[in-house]
Amino acid sequence: MQNVIKEKRAEHNITQEQLSILLSVSRQTVISLEKGKYKPSLVLAHKLAQVFECHIEDLFQFEGDENIE
Repeated sequence: MQNVIKEKRAEHNITQEQLSILLSVSRQTVISLEKGKYKPSLVLAHKLAQVFECHIEDLFQFEGDENIE
């Protein structure tokens, strides 16, 4: 699963630290999310979508065996 969290964060001029505070997670969690090393819970994905004022699907691209086919 790929994501555009880093790009969205830059568009909104938010630091990793600021985003971590908004999401009530550690800065390390934000770093792991941006690198694609951590798959967020549905609740965290929803919070991200709220922060960036978009849909969850705008943040994450599912690929390969993650899709139903």
